[in-house]
Amino acid sequence: MPAPTHHSTAIPEGLHMPGPRVVLGRGEPLKLDGGGLLGPFPVAYQTYGTLNADRSNAIMVCHALTGDQYLVGPHPVTGKSGWWEEIVGPGKVLDTRRFFVICANVLGGCMGTAGPREIDPLTGRRYGLSFPVITIRDMVRAQALLLDNLGIEQLFCVIGGSMGAMLVLEWAASFPTRVFSAVPIAGAARHSAQNIAFHEVGRQAIMADPDWLDGAYEESGTRPERGLAVARMAAHITYLSEAALHRKFGRTLQDRDRVSYGFGADFQVESYLRHQGSSFVDRFDANSYLYITRAMDYFDLAAEHQGTVWRAFQGTRTRYCVVSFSSDWLFPTRESREVVRALNAAGANVSFVEIQSDKGHDAFLLDEPEFHATLTGFLEGAAELRGFGPGG
Repeated sequence: MPAPTHHSTAIPEGLHMPGPRVVLGRGEPLKLDGGGLLGPFPVAYQTYGTLNADRSNAIMVCHALTGDQYLVGPHPVTGKSGWWEEIVGPGKVLDTRRFFVICANVLGGCMGTAGPREIDPLTGRRYGLSFPVITIRDMVRAQALLLDNLGIEQLFCVIGGSMGAMLVLEWAASFPTRVFSAVPIAGAARHSAQNIAFHEVGRQAIMADPDWLDGAYEESGTRPERGLAVARMAAHITYLSEAALHRKFGRTLQDRDRVSYGFGADFQVESYLRHQGSSFVDRFDANSYLYITRAMDYFDLAAEHQGTVWRAFQGTRTRYCVVSFSSDWLFPTRESREVVRALNAAGANVSFVEIQSDKGHDAFLLDEPEFHATLTGFLEGAAELRGFGPGG
């Protein structure tokens, strides 16, 4: 077997993001599933609330594909509210008067953590596609090193939706003694063929953009904005339900009384998607999109554990709350039920709820009272077992 390739990263000028960042893997590089080594490498993160005296109230929030560490706004790039302000904050579900909430930009990301935008100190140039391909498990290992750096041995809870749910499940499988409770939301134990197909369409849109330049676009002063925007538009459709699209847009025309008999944005839904695409390119890196979608495609807990998902959780003492949404066709409820069955087979303490909602996959980001009540009830029960009360 050839010796693993050792990759080292540095944070280039112009990519410094507000908030803390730590360089990990100095003494011992991170071993990647793809066979390489990575280190030293930066991880950018945000924290909300205060860590209690015995360090028992830490919650790791795992963000989705296009998310980042900025849970509560304003976002330093867009100026918009944080992506989980419905959930995180004083008096909210993840009450920052009670819990110490951590969210790290994932490995491969573009908000300060090591990824293809970083400078390779061996060449003095950005990695681009020479950055090693990473997996969900690699992302979790990096987060575990972050916790080591913060002096946190065990998390009270790991929680996340979509790709974040994959990270939650991997956390529970890879570091069972470090996770007291786990909440995978709108996720699955493996990425489906349908979702891999959607991701491939997005990647091909990026790579077909003449400004992509085989991933070396930044050095040439260009960006594949058109391709990345199309990828975002296609993905965004999967985050919504038919009912949500119809309720929000129907066939309403955009700023006109009649159709133009052309190829402009006649309909509001077209204008909405174009806006989603154009605003996305201002805050996200095209190569990071390739790397992170590939990591999701490779995720398969069964393949990691002798072909059976339940083996991933064998002997687990973590408490689980698995959540799905009735109108989510990207990660449908049947995939959450498969996770629940595997946890039951492993003898885990698990509860499950399907939230009735017509808002689709993105429901976990929105105002859903039943969802919020479910999370609050589960966390209250887990906190009582963990032995700390409000503010404790």
